Amino acid sequence: MSALVTAKASELVPWMQDHTAAMCELTRRLVEIESPTGDAAGVGRALAVIEAELVRLGFHVRSLAGPGGGHLLAMPAARQRKLPPQLLMGHIDTVWPRGTAETMPLRADGGRLFGPGVLDMKGGLVQMLFALEALHALGIPPGTTPVVFVNSDEEIGSPDSSRHVRRLARAAARAFVMEPADGPRGAIKTARKGVGKFSIMVHGRAAHAGLRPDEGASAILEMSHLVQGLFELNAPERGITVNVGTLDGGLGANVVAPQVVAQVDVRTWTAADAEEVERLIRGLSPRDPRCAIEVSGGFGRPPMEPTDRNEALWRRAMGVARELSIEIEQASVGGGSDANTTSRYTATLDGLGAVGQGAHAADEQLVIFHMPERAALLAGLLASPLEAQ
Repeated sequence: MSALVTAKASELVPWMQDHTAAMCELTRRLVEIESPTGDAAGVGRALAVIEAELVRLGFHVRSLAGPGGGHLLAMPAARQRKLPPQLLMGHIDTVWPRGTAETMPLRADGGRLFGPGVLDMKGGLVQMLFALEALHALGIPPGTTPVVFVNSDEEIGSPDSSRHVRRLARAAARAFVMEPADGPRGAIKTARKGVGKFSIMVHGRAAHAGLRPDEGASAILEMSHLVQGLFELNAPERGITVNVGTLDGGLGANVVAPQVVAQVDVRTWTAADAEEVERLIRGLSPRDPRCAIEVSGGFGRPPMEPTDRNEALWRRAMGVARELSIEIEQASVGGGSDANTTSRYTATLDGLGAVGQGAHAADEQLVIFHMPERAALLAGLLASPLEAQ
């Protein structure tokens, strides 16, 4: 059976190529609106651009309240309500503080666009919009109802929007996440590590370091033992990483430290490993009985494991790519995204956004050549019937 079941499939890539300049222009507009996480004004302006494009395509758009500018939810105004949704997800927030555009302005050079947020992930949002527009312009019906969700807090772990992500994913037949593709070959992400963030506080007892040191219980000394034990939890052969990233505590050189806190990052490929490492961290006990340990945090993003339904959706992507004469490959990556959450509830593909390099780096860039083909791939996936998975 044809992946798209339409004679117009061959028109997708040429249509996108004819609209490459328009894709670059819309990307420019979004990148020049600085929208760092928590900047409600910038986020609001950038979401307004996306809303206008979706309204033009016949979508009904809702603004969902939330800190830092809120989120956007859109679905076709005319739709068959009995059809399950297919979820299109992305984020408008970037890691770049306001003012970065002055020192790192958007520029085109050597077939690439450079600028803050161009790869992660405003270029991917533009590809999503043009995938929807191509289906509309070419008269290709989507395989099931496309629902768009764009949040504004993904770069800090989606603390507010995760509740919406879970609700939407539970009802969706499949989810496509517009994070950047992996590496220069633009691999689609079919597995991601789960991400745990823990805060470990040691409570000791203060004392004068010169006059009465024996009356104190050093939280820093206790923490030094804990840090060594935490690093011993690393298991590279299983893909388990545990990193103590920061330490903060103590009052002064002449005071036995009464308190110190460590911030710890944990990543695992499987939910079972995540549960095991979290159990060990929460079970930490002090060597000095005068000290106490307090652990907070946990796995905000579970692993995106290579499930059967994700594998079936990947096979569907390969079929669409063949039909469009596009080469794709898959990758497993250590970073987390909202795909970690959607994958718990529905078939998910991630990394369907722009191809480039330098996300979160001063040389952040996307490859213009790949924009039309990746937008065409997404359009083909959206047109693919559910029974073809």
